Order: sequence, then structure tokens, then C-alpha cells
Amino acid sequence: MNILDTIKTRRSVREFKDQEIPESAIDVLIEALRWAPSAGNLQSRKFYFVLNEELRSKLAQAGLRHDYVSFIARAPLVIVACADLRIGSRYAERGTDLYCIQDTAASVQNLLLAAHDQGLGTCWVGAFKEDKVKEILEMPDYLRPVVLVPVGYPTKTPKAPDRLIRNDCVIVLP
Repeated sequence: MNILDTIKTRRSVREFKDQEIPESAIDVLIEALRWAPSAGNLQSRKFYFVLNEELRSKLAQAGLRHDYVSFIARAPLVIVACADLRIGSRYAERGTDLYCIQDTAASVQNLLLAAHDQGLGTCWVGAFKEDKVKEILEMPDYLRPVVLVPVGYPTKTPKAPDRLIRNDCVIVLP
């Protein structure tokens, strides 16, 4: 599939089959994360690949609304995307407040598209308690969890949500 088709057909999936993800597909996801652009090529992001059922369940409990994010526990894989705050040593506040977040977001977008291309469903989840996730995964202080991404084979694919029309989201300057 071409990249624009991949972008347009990717959906947020919240229902997954009880099916293991092959190591070859996980390798593709890792490569997609690694090859995202980053500020100063410092690659100030780290990723936890959580396959353990007990840890996935705990991560779901770290959600801001347990009823809404319980689907996290049912995914065979949860990826926790973290900003690496050590970028501040090079870029000061701009590095810790912005660049590492941008780096992480760019990687997650690559991940979402690569997963879709592999026939996997994902969902970008930001509604969670950062301190709880850090505790569950015993993260060092310099990592900040930014996104949880449950990954699995979808049981159903939602239809496309409405999008803003071009003139409402793009300003073209002559």
C-alpha cells in the first residue's frame, strides 16, 4: 500500500483478537520507531515493549478512566513511548519541554503506520497517570512516559472519523 493510503486507512483500534504478534512484525515496529526524525539526531526517546499480561493489566489500571482504557490489558502488546529528558543537557528547557516530546511523537506516528501496514491495530493513548506507569515499569527519573500504544490484530476496524476540510486546517501563504 502506498504511504497516503496507509495514512488514510489507519484507525484507532480498541478491540483485539487473542492472537500473538510474530517476532518479525515486532522487528518491523522497532525499526519504524528507530528511524523517526529527532532533534539534533539525539534520538531522545525510549520504548518499553510490554508483552507480560500482568504488566499490561497494571498499565490499563494506570488509565485516567478505567472503564475507557481497559482495552489496553486485552492487547497482546503494549508499547510505552517515553521522552528521554537527558536531551536537556544539550538543548536546555526547549529540549526537555519540547524536543523530546516531538521526537517521541514522530516515532509513535511511524509505529502506528508500520503496525497498520503489518495488519495490526493500534491506539494512541495519552489518558494515563505518568507516575503510576513509571512505578509499574520501574523507570529511571530521566524518562517520561508520553504515550501508551496497545497493539494487536483488530477484531473490527472502525470507520473513518470526519476530518476538517482543507481550508479549516491549512493556511497557504503566497
